[in-house]
Amino acid sequence: MSLLDDPFDHTETKDGTILIRRGGRLVVTVAGRRAQELAARLGRADDAGRQQLLARATGNYRRGNERGAQG
Repeated sequence: MSLLDDPFDHTETKDGTILIRRGGRLVVTVAGRRAQELAARLGRADDAGRQQLLARATGNYRRGNERGAQG
């Protein structure tokens, strides 16, 4: 399943915390300095870039070393 099929969504709260959701469920909460840096990068990124940044913030992204199903 790709990021286009099931994209991440995010909300920034008044205190600067970023809530990242996928499929309507809260995946991770980013706070503090990390949230400030992420918010700045999200502001400069296009849609595809935002999805990559959110995926990386959650740890849910492919690193290129996974093997396909062997069957």
